[in-house]
Amino acid sequence: MLLNFRVLGSLVWVLALFVLAATVQADVGVGAKPISDAELIMDGSRKMLDEKWTYWQGPGFASSLPVKWKVVEDPVDEGTVIMTDDPAAAGGKYGAADLVTKKKYTDFRLHVEFLVSQPGGNSGVYLQNRYEIQVLDGDKTPHGMGAIINETESPYEHYNGVGQWNAYDVLFRAARFEDGKLVHKALATVYFNGKKVHQNQIINQVWGGARSGLDGGNDGGKGITDTPGGLKLQAEGHDVRYRNIWIKDVELTEANTDFESNE
Repeated sequence: MLLNFRVLGSLVWVLALFVLAATVQADVGVGAKPISDAELIMDGSRKMLDEKWTYWQGPGFASSLPVKWKVVEDPVDEGTVIMTDDPAAAGGKYGAADLVTKKKYTDFRLHVEFLVSQPGGNSGVYLQNRYEIQVLDGDKTPHGMGAIINETESPYEHYNGVGQWNAYDVLFRAARFEDGKLVHKALATVYFNGKKVHQNQIINQVWGGARSGLDGGNDGGKGITDTPGGLKLQAEGHDVRYRNIWIKDVELTEANTDFESNE
């Protein structure tokens, strides 16, 4: 009987671990629904696009309002999604027609789903309109798919490929300042299609110059300022599509972006 109780106890423990793992991973990956108190900011509709988003009018801006990004049919599932193909960005002119949220953020939990329609498709998800998580089909370098650009390796093995939906889930802590001086750099943990690929990754700077985002032209991208920024999506003249984007303001007092530690 003792053996049976031990076996039963082991089974209960394994089941508990399984349930815990399922709970931790239930809100990441393709199709993840907004967590409690998160705000849905892109549902594939024109109405929400106009309500929540505008152009980032940085030094390379070349488009004009209203937003020219298209509402198109979801190529995989039912419904509509948003397509990046703004004519002003044709030829890879990043910064010419990038979208940014009207609301600005400091620390946050983010979910973004994207689909690259053609080989070589290029876009990017910018945290605080500064730090890019790359969307670039075919690139497995630190400048490539899933990389915090030029800061990490590309977790390309987790990419679902052209014509399929992919998801980034991010917990982000903004840079911290004391008396106007940078004391802690930005920090992020990232899941790519439900797999943790970057944990408590320090982000050193903005890459790509002034046209890439806030502070990009400040001391070569190293001059980060103490200002919040919106979530930005990059237009590079390619057919990349977005849907099911939600975000939640959080306050991370500790320099830790691990999902499980901040639930």
